Amino acid sequence: MAKKTQQFEFKAEMKQLLHLIIHSLYTNPEVFLRELISNSSDALNKARFKQVTGEEIQSPKLDMKISITLDEKKKRFEIEDTGIGMTESDLSERLGTIASSGTLAFIEEMQKNKQALDGNMIGQFGVGFYSAFMVTDEITVETRHADPSEKGWKWISDGKGTYSITETDRNTRGTKISFTLKEEHKEFAQEYRIKQLIRKYSNFVDYPIEVNGESVNSKGAIWHKSKSDVTDEERKEFYQFISNDYNEPLGHLHLDLEGRVNFKALLFIPKKAKRDFYRNAEFSSLHLYSNKVFVQDDCKDLLPEYLRFVEGVVDSQDLPLNVSREVTQHSPAMSKIREVLVNKLLGHIEKWADKEPETFKTFYDEFGPLFKSGLNSDFANRDRLIELLRFHSTWAGDETSDSEKSENPEWISLKSYAERMPETQKEIYYLSGDNLSELKHDSRLEYFNKKGIEVLLLDDPVDAFIVPAIGTYQEKPLKSIEASDLDLPEDKEAEHEVKLSEKELKALIEIFKKHGGDRLEDVVASKRLVDSAVTLTVGKSGLDSQMERMMKMMDPGMDTPNKRVLEINPSHPLIRNLSGQLAEGKTEWVELITRQLYEGALLLQGDLKSPGEFVKRMTKMMEEATQG
Repeated sequence: MAKKTQQFEFKAEMKQLLHLIIHSLYTNPEVFLRELISNSSDALNKARFKQVTGEEIQSPKLDMKISITLDEKKKRFEIEDTGIGMTESDLSERLGTIASSGTLAFIEEMQKNKQALDGNMIGQFGVGFYSAFMVTDEITVETRHADPSEKGWKWISDGKGTYSITETDRNTRGTKISFTLKEEHKEFAQEYRIKQLIRKYSNFVDYPIEVNGESVNSKGAIWHKSKSDVTDEERKEFYQFISNDYNEPLGHLHLDLEGRVNFKALLFIPKKAKRDFYRNAEFSSLHLYSNKVFVQDDCKDLLPEYLRFVEGVVDSQDLPLNVSREVTQHSPAMSKIREVLVNKLLGHIEKWADKEPETFKTFYDEFGPLFKSGLNSDFANRDRLIELLRFHSTWAGDETSDSEKSENPEWISLKSYAERMPETQKEIYYLSGDNLSELKHDSRLEYFNKKGIEVLLLDDPVDAFIVPAIGTYQEKPLKSIEASDLDLPEDKEAEHEVKLSEKELKALIEIFKKHGGDRLEDVVASKRLVDSAVTLTVGKSGLDSQMERMMKMMDPGMDTPNKRVLEINPSHPLIRNLSGQLAEGKTEWVELITRQLYEGALLLQGDLKSPGEFVKRMTKMMEEATQG
């Protein structure tokens, strides 16, 4: 009796996605094979997990494998696995809709910017199956779920607008995907070509891959081998296989540990962060196995968030697979494995910092912002993380310094800063901001530059949260030079300079206070200014300017009563001239300039609310100054 066929229409966004994939974005059609094999491997992992945890499955004696059948004359391609299979709803939900939210918008943006969706990115968006439409005009999927109560189903689509689902008499679990290749892609019906691509992309799939009955892949759990038995080329191929990264890794750790917990691991630190790594927290990290049995492909419990850039495999026989996946993830063994992994990874990074500065710099440039965040979450390793922090600095470098010889002046550790501190300096100074170039020319550095006092320049937004949390290093407080209460000694070299009298200074301060209003905590004579007329510093209870900006970005509605202290330089010619003009009764002109000076200081800190008024006033002042 003929089975009823149901016809469905792709949703509008799915039609757009398929059109983009087929006609616009894919530049390397051979990756369709990698994606289909990857899907089959995932399906086999799920079926094996059900079997080893005691669940009843359809066709329990079937070998776990992937079979590819080719017919070069007919240009036919067929791939079949004995994995978990799909239900009728799976076919609709997984093959009829976009897997990941935001995928279409992202791909459309790529097309707009004339970027190609390459092999490194396809698998990240859950659209790998559809890459087969690059090489064929119609796909047939025949499947039966491993649940014995489920039926067999057939899914057919040309990828243009509709798909059909029909009940079938398929009596074995798994999925078969078949299609006829387009003329321009008939090479993918050739045995030698498919074998070549399997060895290139899928050599380490942990199941046999057969092509016309012949096993092709090495099917090896490389992490179970001895370190000395694994070649650099094998490690590279394995890394590229599990990470979809065509670059070589920056470094790796091959672990085989016995003791409090028994496990094997092969971990990799990438050379480059994946596209959108910092905006997408869902990138796969570590694959978890129990005695070669797959458990999970993104085990977030194995590493803390600040190490989520690490890729690789962890395999332990101590995990209670026969209970459930949830129990496996939260078993005591997991916390012990995590502790060991973190310890080993930090040790590896410490070795780079000490012996391989260029490798460490590459790592820090790519993953520093995330890595530093561990300081506020991994309190057990807090001291080690502090030693691995690096900052820009006003130090220009000194070959005769006793600081770490491997350290590049561009990146300064707290240890090397402390080694260079003179005995009279009791605090470690820093300045936060968005731009390194602007920080280097900040007026608040003038005193420190003149006295040769090193200041850390924190241009990474993360630093605004990290550095204040450190508090002290080697019993020396870390202090922002924005603070108004810095204990800075008087500049004796400036004692001979002409300064305002106390009365003159007080009169001028009153004018400045008038413009600051409630936004100013105070106006004082500055000890830190050398070449500039004024600057703004942080009041006793305020946030530094960078921290305030970050807080407002996270909460735009935040009303921060963050008052500033305006410091004026009594020895600056402009300030002395203003005092003289005030004495001559030119109050209106003095008020105009003092307001401009105050708002200029706000502008430099990115806190000026009405730059239009500022420019208009400046134009008026220049007009008056240039009148004959």
